[in-house]
Amino acid sequence: MTRVAGLALAAAVIFAVLVLPNHPGTMKWSALNRWPLELPVLLLGAVAIGRRWGVTHVGAFVLVAAVVIKLADYGMFTAFNRTFNPVLDLFLVGAGLSLLRDSVGTMLAVLAVVGACAGLVILFIAIERSLRVWAALSPRPLVRWSAAILAVVGAGWAAADAGHHLDVWRFDKSPPGTAWTTRLTVKRGIEVRQTAVDLARFADEAQRDAYADATGLLDALDGRDVILIWIESYGRASFDNPLYAPTHLATLRAAEAEIARTGMAMKSGWLTSPTAGGQSWLAHGALASGLWTSDHGRYKAMLASGQKWLFHFARDAGYRTTAVMPAITMGWPESLAMGFDHVFPAADIPYEGDPFRWVTMPDQFTLAAYRDLLPADPRPDFIQIALISSHAPWTPIAEMVPWDAVGDGTIFNDMAARGPAPKDLWRDRDAVRDAYRRSVDYALRVTFSHVARLGDAAPLVIVAGDHQAAGFVAGSDNKDVAVHMIGPSDVIERIDHWNWTDGLIPAGDGPVRRMDSFRDDFLDAFTRAQVSEIVAR
Repeated sequence: MTRVAGLALAAAVIFAVLVLPNHPGTMKWSALNRWPLELPVLLLGAVAIGRRWGVTHVGAFVLVAAVVIKLADYGMFTAFNRTFNPVLDLFLVGAGLSLLRDSVGTMLAVLAVVGACAGLVILFIAIERSLRVWAALSPRPLVRWSAAILAVVGAGWAAADAGHHLDVWRFDKSPPGTAWTTRLTVKRGIEVRQTAVDLARFADEAQRDAYADATGLLDALDGRDVILIWIESYGRASFDNPLYAPTHLATLRAAEAEIARTGMAMKSGWLTSPTAGGQSWLAHGALASGLWTSDHGRYKAMLASGQKWLFHFARDAGYRTTAVMPAITMGWPESLAMGFDHVFPAADIPYEGDPFRWVTMPDQFTLAAYRDLLPADPRPDFIQIALISSHAPWTPIAEMVPWDAVGDGTIFNDMAARGPAPKDLWRDRDAVRDAYRRSVDYALRVTFSHVARLGDAAPLVIVAGDHQAAGFVAGSDNKDVAVHMIGPSDVIERIDHWNWTDGLIPAGDGPVRRMDSFRDDFLDAFTRAQVSEIVAR
């Protein structure tokens, strides 16, 4: 009886590993309803082969690797609403550890890493011992051969299911059971190979930019300042999700009325971001470069390609180009490929107040200070400002103060000391969602208040969300973000053919275009001659 219990427990361990989901939406007890076709293959294979050739260690290593892939997918789906790609996403491990350290402290972060490593070691031991229990049966040769035959049959069945779902072949119906773990592992290997091919293709595509040598672009701006303001984690959820829409729509309506009083016109539309939950630079790259930078590998390929960004064209048109980047706290050599004359990271923005944990400074200070950063220059300005107050973990949250009281930023110190700490807030998902609601609302209020203050200067202002928040916060997998264009009516009229909505609230059924279309659309709209004619020359 003890031996039977041991065999059953060992089988249960392997079963749990095989049915472990990789997506938050499937991390439910119903996952146990799957019958993993790999289970009899592994157990009967262990019986047939025994402990020869280290088969139990090899099997345990492969299964632990599968668990790591699933957990990595789970984390990526939670944060970025996509699977984990080993080729492209390893750099995120360092970024995640940095965020973990800033959120919970160095000691707890180290303990978490040590605990995770220890957990994998324990898992390896548990799986290896489970396979060893079955391998130690040492039955008679006839039983071993029977087990081997059944294992081969089971492997064929699992292969049939995996091939069916991977479109290697098709049956009228999926075979009973599921070789889901095998499918996932094989699919990830295929994705790695395809990624390498895709990067080579993307680099070639980036070299064939029809606009690269065009001249005379952006002359319809008549030397008007252009300001591109990114609002972190601002997407369609602010309009569609009932947790956020009442607050954010009220703020947008109030801002619309305030801006209208300055005489400026407004139009708003939708762009589909290449990312969700994070990696804002992918959105920045797609919009400004005109290339679909949907992952870090494509982003790096785009930077290496020499593709001209919107800021290169602005500089060619006689603009001084500037990036104001309060989230940049380390070296940023990539900016050399983006077309900026000046880059102001956090250290170069004179904020004397306390940081809001990960957030180096509140958005209101950034918007109040950026003009004073710029040296005297007769050229008009084309400026990118990447705001960060609505970046996770959404605590603490700043409050808006009178603009003439912003000063050196120390007025925000009391706000920066408020709780709760991220580790406390993130124990309650409803509290996280409410904090997200309030932080985006703060960003919207200070952004459009600043835009209204620019009315007399009559610039062209573009306000865009970079991406939706993580799926459990946004409440959907949609990647659309709102984008607003604000300026003198004769300037805004140049985008009438985009069919955007007047005001700051885009129509829910309005046209949606990918973010990488913006560069070329903007060049076309604000160039008097037909760009196709200029390119032809």
